Amino acid sequence: MEQLRNALSFGSILPPERIEYILTHFREKNLKTNEDFLSQGSVSHEIGFVNHGIIRVYALRKDGEEVTKYFVRQNQFVVDLESYYTLKPSESALQAVVDTQIFAIRREVWERLSEEIPKLYILTKSLTEATLLNKIKDNDFLNFGTALEKYQEFLRQYPDLAQQVPLQHIASYLKITPQSLSRIRKNLMSNQ
Repeated sequence: MEQLRNALSFGSILPPERIEYILTHFREKNLKTNEDFLSQGSVSHEIGFVNHGIIRVYALRKDGEEVTKYFVRQNQFVVDLESYYTLKPSESALQAVVDTQIFAIRREVWERLSEEIPKLYILTKSLTEATLLNKIKDNDFLNFGTALEKYQEFLRQYPDLAQQVPLQHIASYLKITPQSLSRIRKNLMSNQ
């Protein structure tokens, strides 16, 4: 729980004793590879913190093809914000790419804690803004460059993901075919 403790210390908004109190309300969840933290069509009632592992956020197109939107890595919070705030079914699924340990807290508990600890609202807002800004910055490279350039940038930004995430999920995230990505990887390996 040390990583979660550090995350809740973001910005020194909450005093240590409040952080310890909040930590007692999180529950450990261990997800096996391909197990959902949130299934598409379900309402998001939990906030999760990835203690270790990787979560893939994806949606199904009308033709049934999975489209990977992004990955949530160790030391990051995971939640479908739109579903969480609107209480509408999620258009995305949140799935473990590898065996993943999450500390989760239910919405009603988080809301009760936010009433008890007014600064928790400020922390929530700060974490949400920081996460969204990072996501925009992280994904900006997807809009520019060739397939090779996108993959090289992915390798630069996410070397840990490149080692653990299946090829088809990386290809989907980069918006290229698995066959193209396979060729790119083969060419890169032969040029080393």
